[in-house]
Amino acid sequence: MRTFDIVVIGAGPAGAVFAKSISKEFSVACIDKKSDDEGSFKKPCGGLLAPDGQKALSELGLNLPKSVLVDPQIFSVRTIDLDSGMTRHYQRMYINCDRHRFDRWLMSGIEENVTLFCGTVTKIEKQDKRYIITFIENKKEQKLSAKFIVGADGAKSGVRKFLNPDYRCRQYLSIQQWFEDKHPKPFYSCIFDSENTDCYSWAVSKDGLFIFGGAYPLKSGKEAFLRQKKKLCKKGFVFGEPIKTEACLVLRPQKSSDFYFGKENAFLIGEAAGLISPSSLEGISSAIISGKALAEAFNTKKNIRREYENSIRPLKRKLLFKNFKCPFLYQPFLRNLVMKSGISSIKVSEKNQ
Repeated sequence: MRTFDIVVIGAGPAGAVFAKSISKEFSVACIDKKSDDEGSFKKPCGGLLAPDGQKALSELGLNLPKSVLVDPQIFSVRTIDLDSGMTRHYQRMYINCDRHRFDRWLMSGIEENVTLFCGTVTKIEKQDKRYIITFIENKKEQKLSAKFIVGADGAKSGVRKFLNPDYRCRQYLSIQQWFEDKHPKPFYSCIFDSENTDCYSWAVSKDGLFIFGGAYPLKSGKEAFLRQKKKLCKKGFVFGEPIKTEACLVLRPQKSSDFYFGKENAFLIGEAAGLISPSSLEGISSAIISGKALAEAFNTKKNIRREYENSIRPLKRKLLFKNFKCPFLYQPFLRNLVMKSGISSIKVSEKNQ
Protein backbone atom coordinates (compact mmCIF):
# COMPACT_ATOMS: atom_id res chain seq x y z
CA MET A 1 0.00 0.00 0.00
CA ARG A 2 1.45 3.34 -1.07
CA THR A 3 1.36 6.27 1.33
CA PHE A 4 0.86 9.99 0.61
CA ASP A 5 0.36 13.18 2.56
CA ILE A 6 -2.86 13.96 0.61
CA VAL A 7 -5.20 11.89 -1.52
CA VAL A 8 -7.63 13.83 -3.74
CA ILE A 9 -10.73 12.00 -4.93
CA GLY A 10 -12.04 13.53 -8.14
CA ALA A 11 -10.19 15.62 -10.73
CA GLY A 12 -12.93 17.80 -12.13
CA PRO A 13 -12.35 21.56 -11.94
CA ALA A 14 -12.17 21.52 -8.11
CA GLY A 15 -9.79 18.59 -7.74
CA ALA A 16 -7.64 19.52 -10.73
CA VAL A 17 -7.14 23.11 -9.54
CA PHE A 18 -6.32 21.90 -6.01
CA ALA A 19 -3.78 19.40 -7.36
CA LYS A 20 -2.32 22.04 -9.68
CA SER A 21 -1.99 24.62 -6.87
CA ILE A 22 -0.72 22.52 -3.94
CA SER A 23 2.88 22.96 -2.88
CA LYS A 24 5.40 20.41 -4.13
CA GLU A 25 6.41 19.88 -0.51
CA PHE A 26 3.39 17.57 -0.14
CA SER A 27 3.21 14.08 -1.60
CA VAL A 28 -0.14 13.99 -3.39
CA ALA A 29 -2.20 11.33 -5.19
CA CYS A 30 -5.32 12.05 -7.23
CA ILE A 31 -7.89 9.42 -8.21
CA ASP A 32 -10.29 10.15 -11.06
CA LYS A 33 -12.34 7.95 -13.40
CA LYS A 34 -11.96 10.11 -16.53
CA SER A 35 -9.55 9.21 -19.32
CA ASP A 36 -9.06 9.83 -23.04
CA ASP A 37 -10.59 6.45 -23.87
CA GLU A 38 -13.80 6.48 -25.89
CA GLY A 39 -15.75 4.71 -23.13
CA SER A 40 -14.49 7.00 -20.36
CA PHE A 41 -16.83 8.58 -17.83
CA LYS A 42 -17.94 12.03 -19.00
CA LYS A 43 -19.58 14.61 -16.78
CA PRO A 44 -23.18 15.26 -17.99
CA CYS A 45 -23.08 19.00 -18.66
CA GLY A 46 -24.27 21.47 -21.27
CA GLY A 47 -20.69 22.70 -21.60
CA LEU A 48 -21.27 26.45 -21.45
CA LEU A 49 -18.61 28.34 -19.51
CA ALA A 50 -20.38 31.25 -17.77
CA PRO A 51 -18.73 34.62 -17.00
CA ASP A 52 -18.08 33.60 -13.37
CA GLY A 53 -16.19 30.55 -14.61
CA GLN A 54 -14.27 32.66 -17.11
CA LYS A 55 -13.28 35.05 -14.33
CA ALA A 56 -12.13 32.22 -12.08
CA LEU A 57 -9.93 30.86 -14.88
CA SER A 58 -8.48 34.28 -15.62
CA GLU A 59 -7.56 34.72 -11.93
CA LEU A 60 -5.52 31.54 -12.27
CA GLY A 61 -3.82 33.02 -15.33
CA LEU A 62 -5.29 30.32 -17.59
CA ASN A 63 -6.38 30.75 -21.21
CA LEU A 64 -8.65 28.24 -22.94
CA PRO A 65 -6.97 26.35 -25.77
CA LYS A 66 -8.75 26.12 -29.13
CA SER A 67 -9.06 22.35 -28.72
CA VAL A 68 -11.60 22.86 -25.91
CA LEU A 69 -13.89 25.16 -27.92
CA VAL A 70 -16.81 24.03 -30.09
CA ASP A 71 -19.06 25.79 -32.60
CA PRO A 72 -21.03 27.96 -32.48
CA GLN A 73 -20.01 30.57 -29.91
CA ILE A 74 -23.19 31.94 -28.34
CA PHE A 75 -23.97 35.56 -27.54
CA SER A 76 -27.65 35.33 -26.65
CA VAL A 77 -30.03 32.97 -24.95
CA ARG A 78 -33.58 32.34 -26.12
CA THR A 79 -35.58 32.14 -22.89
CA ILE A 80 -38.81 30.17 -23.21
CA ASP A 81 -41.52 30.27 -20.55
CA LEU A 82 -43.79 27.30 -21.24
CA ASP A 83 -46.21 28.47 -18.51
CA SER A 84 -47.04 31.76 -20.23
CA GLY A 85 -45.98 30.88 -23.79
CA MET A 86 -43.66 33.92 -23.79
CA THR A 87 -40.21 34.00 -25.40
CA ARG A 88 -37.47 36.59 -24.88
CA HIS A 89 -33.85 36.88 -26.00
CA TYR A 90 -31.13 38.04 -23.59
CA GLN A 91 -27.48 38.79 -24.28
CA ARG A 92 -25.17 36.31 -22.52
CA MET A 93 -21.40 35.93 -22.88
CA TYR A 94 -21.02 32.17 -22.58
CA ILE A 95 -18.14 30.16 -24.04
CA ASN A 96 -19.36 27.03 -25.79
CA CYS A 97 -16.94 24.20 -25.03
CA ASP A 98 -16.61 20.45 -24.84
CA ARG A 99 -16.94 19.69 -21.11
CA HIS A 100 -14.92 16.47 -21.22
CA ARG A 101 -12.08 18.11 -23.13
CA PHE A 102 -12.27 21.06 -20.70
CA ASP A 103 -11.86 18.74 -17.70
CA ARG A 104 -9.01 16.83 -19.36
CA TRP A 105 -7.28 20.12 -20.21
CA LEU A 106 -7.41 21.18 -16.55
CA MET A 107 -6.06 17.78 -15.52
CA SER A 108 -3.17 18.17 -17.98
CA GLY A 109 -1.97 21.14 -15.92
CA ILE A 110 -1.36 18.94 -12.87
CA GLU A 111 2.40 18.69 -12.40
CA GLU A 112 4.45 15.53 -12.08
CA ASN A 113 4.73 15.77 -8.28
CA VAL A 114 1.08 14.60 -8.16
CA THR A 115 0.55 10.89 -8.85
CA LEU A 116 -2.57 10.34 -10.98
CA PHE A 117 -4.65 7.17 -10.85
CA CYS A 118 -7.50 6.40 -13.26
CA GLY A 119 -9.97 4.47 -11.16
CA THR A 120 -13.16 4.35 -9.13
CA VAL A 121 -13.11 4.62 -5.33
CA THR A 122 -15.01 1.79 -3.64
CA LYS A 123 -14.25 2.30 0.05
CA ILE A 124 -12.94 4.90 2.50
CA GLU A 125 -11.84 3.98 6.02
CA LYS A 126 -10.03 5.66 8.87
CA GLN A 127 -7.36 3.72 10.75
CA ASP A 128 -5.73 5.51 13.65
CA LYS A 129 -4.97 8.96 12.20
CA ARG A 130 -4.78 7.99 8.53
CA TYR A 131 -7.32 7.41 5.78
CA ILE A 132 -7.30 4.22 3.73
CA ILE A 133 -8.77 4.60 0.24
CA THR A 134 -9.64 1.49 -1.77
CA PHE A 135 -10.19 1.88 -5.52
CA ILE A 136 -10.36 -0.15 -8.72
CA GLU A 137 -7.88 0.63 -11.51
CA ASN A 138 -7.70 -1.57 -14.60
CA LYS A 139 -9.97 -4.11 -12.86
CA LYS A 140 -7.47 -4.44 -10.00
CA GLU A 141 -8.08 -3.37 -6.42
CA GLN A 142 -5.56 -0.96 -4.93
CA LYS A 143 -5.22 0.85 -1.61
CA LEU A 144 -3.66 4.18 -0.69
CA SER A 145 -2.95 5.63 2.74
CA ALA A 146 -3.04 9.37 3.46
CA LYS A 147 -2.89 11.79 6.38
CA PHE A 148 -5.33 14.11 4.57
CA ILE A 149 -8.17 13.37 2.18
CA VAL A 150 -9.81 15.86 -0.20
CA GLY A 151 -13.28 15.13 -1.59
CA ALA A 152 -13.73 16.71 -5.00
CA ASP A 153 -16.16 14.04 -6.15
CA GLY A 154 -19.25 16.09 -6.95
CA ALA A 155 -22.88 16.07 -5.86
CA LYS A 156 -22.93 12.37 -5.02
CA SER A 157 -19.73 12.62 -3.03
CA GLY A 158 -18.58 9.38 -1.44
CA VAL A 159 -16.19 11.34 0.78
CA ARG A 160 -19.07 13.48 2.09
CA LYS A 161 -21.19 10.38 2.71
CA PHE A 162 -18.30 8.83 4.67
CA LEU A 163 -17.87 11.97 6.78
CA ASN A 164 -21.51 12.95 7.24
CA PRO A 165 -24.12 10.33 6.26
CA ASP A 166 -26.89 12.64 7.52
CA TYR A 167 -26.05 15.51 5.15
CA ARG A 168 -29.17 16.90 3.48
CA CYS A 169 -29.45 19.38 0.61
CA ARG A 170 -32.00 19.77 -2.16
CA GLN A 171 -31.22 17.29 -4.89
CA TYR A 172 -32.33 17.07 -8.51
CA LEU A 173 -31.89 14.54 -11.25
CA SER A 174 -30.08 16.13 -14.18
CA ILE A 175 -30.91 14.35 -17.45
CA GLN A 176 -29.67 15.27 -20.90
CA GLN A 177 -29.74 13.70 -24.32
CA TRP A 178 -27.63 14.26 -27.44
CA PHE A 179 -29.13 14.40 -30.93
CA GLU A 180 -28.07 15.15 -34.47
CA ASP A 181 -28.83 18.88 -34.86
CA LYS A 182 -31.56 19.26 -37.49
CA HIS A 183 -32.58 22.82 -36.61
CA PRO A 184 -32.28 25.48 -39.35
CA LYS A 185 -29.99 27.57 -37.15
CA PRO A 186 -27.92 26.73 -34.05
CA PHE A 187 -29.14 28.26 -30.78
CA TYR A 188 -29.08 28.15 -27.00
CA SER A 189 -32.30 28.09 -25.01
CA CYS A 190 -33.19 28.31 -21.34
CA ILE A 191 -36.60 26.77 -20.59
CA PHE A 192 -38.94 27.27 -17.64
CA ASP A 193 -41.82 24.87 -17.13
CA SER A 194 -43.35 24.68 -13.63
CA GLU A 195 -45.49 21.68 -14.63
CA ASN A 196 -42.38 19.51 -14.79
CA THR A 197 -39.73 21.17 -12.62
CA ASP A 198 -39.23 24.09 -10.26
CA CYS A 199 -35.73 24.42 -11.71
CA TYR A 200 -34.88 24.92 -15.41
CA SER A 201 -33.90 23.13 -18.62
CA TRP A 202 -31.43 23.92 -21.38
CA ALA A 203 -30.92 23.26 -25.08
CA VAL A 204 -27.69 24.00 -26.90
CA SER A 205 -26.20 23.41 -30.35
CA LYS A 206 -22.69 21.99 -30.28
CA ASP A 207 -20.51 20.98 -33.27
CA GLY A 208 -23.39 19.67 -35.37
CA LEU A 209 -25.05 18.04 -32.39
CA PHE A 210 -27.87 19.25 -30.17
CA ILE A 211 -28.13 18.76 -26.39
CA PHE A 212 -31.37 18.95 -24.47
CA GLY A 213 -31.35 18.54 -20.70
CA GLY A 214 -32.68 19.82 -17.43
CA ALA A 215 -32.83 19.42 -13.65
CA TYR A 216 -35.92 17.53 -12.49
CA PRO A 217 -37.43 16.15 -9.25
CA LEU A 218 -35.66 12.98 -8.13
CA LYS A 219 -38.74 10.76 -7.96
CA SER A 220 -40.33 11.77 -11.27
CA GLY A 221 -37.36 13.05 -13.25
CA LYS A 222 -37.53 10.68 -16.21
CA GLU A 223 -41.27 11.19 -16.72
CA ALA A 224 -40.93 15.00 -16.40
CA PHE A 225 -38.09 15.00 -18.93
CA LEU A 226 -40.16 13.09 -21.50
CA ARG A 227 -43.25 15.27 -20.94
CA GLN A 228 -41.20 18.39 -21.47
CA LYS A 229 -39.72 17.06 -24.72
CA LYS A 230 -43.25 16.61 -26.07
CA LYS A 231 -44.17 20.18 -25.14
CA LEU A 232 -41.05 21.56 -26.83
CA CYS A 233 -41.83 19.74 -30.08
CA LYS A 234 -44.75 22.17 -30.39
CA LYS A 235 -42.24 25.01 -30.06
CA GLY A 236 -40.26 23.80 -33.07
CA PHE A 237 -37.64 21.70 -31.30
CA VAL A 238 -36.43 18.75 -33.40
CA PHE A 239 -35.24 15.76 -31.40
CA GLY A 240 -35.25 12.52 -33.40
CA GLU A 241 -33.53 9.45 -31.98
CA PRO A 242 -31.09 10.23 -29.14
CA ILE A 243 -27.43 9.42 -29.75
CA LYS A 244 -26.85 9.04 -26.01
CA THR A 245 -28.54 9.77 -22.70
CA GLU A 246 -26.72 11.00 -19.59
CA ALA A 247 -27.83 11.58 -16.01
CA CYS A 248 -26.34 12.68 -12.72
CA LEU A 249 -27.28 14.16 -9.36
CA VAL A 250 -27.14 17.93 -8.85
CA LEU A 251 -27.39 19.92 -5.62
CA ARG A 252 -29.22 23.20 -5.07
CA PRO A 253 -28.29 24.88 -1.74
CA GLN A 254 -30.81 27.00 0.15
CA LYS A 255 -29.26 27.64 3.56
CA SER A 256 -25.87 27.87 5.23
CA SER A 257 -26.01 24.30 6.55
CA ASP A 258 -26.18 23.04 2.93
CA PHE A 259 -22.48 23.90 2.67
CA TYR A 260 -20.30 21.26 4.32
CA PHE A 261 -16.52 21.43 4.22
CA GLY A 262 -15.59 18.23 6.04
CA LYS A 263 -14.05 17.55 9.44
CA GLU A 264 -10.70 16.77 11.04
CA ASN A 265 -8.19 16.02 8.25
CA ALA A 266 -10.84 15.51 5.56
CA PHE A 267 -11.90 18.42 3.34
CA LEU A 268 -14.58 18.96 0.70
CA ILE A 269 -14.40 21.30 -2.29
CA GLY A 270 -16.63 22.11 -5.26
CA GLU A 271 -20.10 20.59 -5.45
CA ALA A 272 -19.06 17.92 -2.93
CA ALA A 273 -19.15 20.80 -0.43
CA GLY A 274 -22.49 22.07 -1.81
CA LEU A 275 -20.79 24.94 -3.66
CA ILE A 276 -23.04 25.52 -6.68
CA SER A 277 -25.32 28.38 -7.70
CA PRO A 278 -28.95 27.77 -6.64
CA SER A 279 -30.19 30.11 -9.37
CA SER A 280 -28.28 28.86 -12.43
CA LEU A 281 -26.68 25.57 -11.25
CA GLU A 282 -23.32 26.99 -12.42
CA GLY A 283 -20.62 25.23 -10.43
CA ILE A 284 -17.34 25.53 -12.34
CA SER A 285 -16.42 28.90 -10.83
CA SER A 286 -17.11 27.68 -7.27
CA ALA A 287 -15.12 24.52 -7.95
CA ILE A 288 -12.10 26.52 -9.14
CA ILE A 289 -12.31 29.04 -6.30
CA SER A 290 -12.66 26.39 -3.58
CA GLY A 291 -9.93 24.17 -5.03
CA LYS A 292 -7.49 27.06 -5.09
CA ALA A 293 -8.54 28.25 -1.61
CA LEU A 294 -7.92 24.85 -0.04
CA ALA A 295 -4.53 24.48 -1.73
CA GLU A 296 -3.50 27.91 -0.45
CA ALA A 297 -4.66 26.96 3.05
CA PHE A 298 -2.41 23.89 2.93
CA ASN A 299 0.47 25.96 1.59
CA THR A 300 0.32 28.41 4.54
CA LYS A 301 1.19 25.53 6.91
CA LYS A 302 -1.08 27.12 9.53
CA ASN A 303 -4.50 25.97 10.72
CA ILE A 304 -5.67 24.51 7.41
CA ARG A 305 -9.39 24.26 8.23
CA ARG A 306 -9.58 27.77 9.66
CA GLU A 307 -7.68 29.26 6.72
CA TYR A 308 -9.82 27.40 4.19
CA GLU A 309 -13.22 28.17 5.71
CA ASN A 310 -12.30 31.83 6.26
CA SER A 311 -11.21 32.25 2.65
CA ILE A 312 -14.31 30.52 1.29
CA ARG A 313 -16.77 32.61 3.35
CA PRO A 314 -17.32 35.30 0.65
CA LEU A 315 -18.21 32.55 -1.85
CA LYS A 316 -20.73 31.08 0.62
CA ARG A 317 -22.37 34.50 1.03
CA LYS A 318 -22.48 35.02 -2.72
CA LEU A 319 -24.17 31.67 -3.33
CA LEU A 320 -26.69 32.18 -0.52
CA PHE A 321 -27.52 35.62 -1.90
CA LYS A 322 -28.40 34.04 -5.24
CA ASN A 323 -31.44 32.49 -3.53
CA PHE A 324 -32.99 35.96 -3.53
CA LYS A 325 -32.80 35.92 -7.33
CA CYS A 326 -34.63 32.60 -7.58
CA PRO A 327 -38.25 33.83 -7.18
CA PHE A 328 -37.86 36.15 -10.18
CA LEU A 329 -36.74 33.15 -12.26
CA TYR A 330 -38.78 30.30 -10.88
CA GLN A 331 -42.07 31.71 -9.57
CA PRO A 332 -44.32 31.85 -12.67
CA PHE A 333 -46.07 35.10 -11.68
CA LEU A 334 -42.86 37.05 -10.99
CA ARG A 335 -41.08 35.56 -14.00
CA ASN A 336 -44.00 36.57 -16.20
CA LEU A 337 -43.78 40.15 -14.92
CA VAL A 338 -40.03 40.31 -15.61
CA MET A 339 -40.34 38.88 -19.12
CA LYS A 340 -43.34 41.06 -19.96
CA SER A 341 -41.39 44.15 -18.98
CA GLY A 342 -38.74 43.35 -21.59
CA ILE A 343 -36.03 44.66 -19.25
CA SER A 344 -32.54 43.68 -20.50
CA SER A 345 -34.01 41.71 -23.41
CA ILE A 346 -32.76 42.18 -26.97
CA LYS A 347 -34.61 42.11 -30.27
CA VAL A 348 -33.67 39.37 -32.70
CA SER A 349 -35.00 39.51 -36.25
CA GLU A 350 -37.47 36.72 -37.01
CA LYS A 351 -35.42 35.30 -39.89
CA ASN A 352 -32.47 34.81 -37.52
CA GLN A 353 -34.43 33.05 -34.77
